[in-house]
Amino acid sequence: MKLLRWVWRLIWKTTLWFLVLSIGLTVLYRFVPVPITPLMVIRFFEQAFDSKKEVRLSKDWVPFSEISKNAPQAVYASEDQKFLDHNGFDIEAMEKAWENNKKGKRVKGASTITQQTVKNVFLWPSRSYIRKGFEAYFTVLVELIWPKERIMEVYLNVIEMGDGIYGIEAASQAYFNKPAAKLNRNQAAMIAAVLPNPRRWSPAKPTAYIIGRQGWILRQMNNLPPIGMGI
Repeated sequence: MKLLRWVWRLIWKTTLWFLVLSIGLTVLYRFVPVPITPLMVIRFFEQAFDSKKEVRLSKDWVPFSEISKNAPQAVYASEDQKFLDHNGFDIEAMEKAWENNKKGKRVKGASTITQQTVKNVFLWPSRSYIRKGFEAYFTVLVELIWPKERIMEVYLNVIEMGDGIYGIEAASQAYFNKPAAKLNRNQAAMIAAVLPNPRRWSPAKPTAYIIGRQGWILRQMNNLPPIGMGI
């Protein structure tokens, strides 16, 4: 009985501390820039232990007052067109992904911008059910505490946009030699086009597929109402 009580107290204390820390960190990041993410640390050590790769960690946080309105419009069009309407989960996309998985078809990503932000800011790369559970928890937490504009601002500042390149400012400087505030529609769409796999594709050397995807994103940007973020 003593052992059971000890285990129960340990579980209770661990859960309590996790709730306090997770809620506290989420509230903190509602107001201050995210300094570094688990993915940035993982990628840094991958580069450090690979002699064929240059060690690079390029990031520069910028507020929406220094981000072109074309950037949020491009990722809104390419990654999550229901971003303004859902509460963190795109149920319809999740159901389609589940059905395609059961049929053995290629699974198209069903993660929303909120979920992608959560994965980058709080979690580690993995497809385990445990990670998925934490992702769902933090997605609910972020949607409760952060407004949509803050979610998009954090997303644009922490998302991986190339090998060792994180955030829209670093990507804009690396690929177009200009600040994020000066990105035009074509450039923003090109950056958004590589986001599904930014280490495989690059805006600097777009393939025919990426150019085609850029064109699709530009059409979607025209069809969708302005998201109303950025300058």
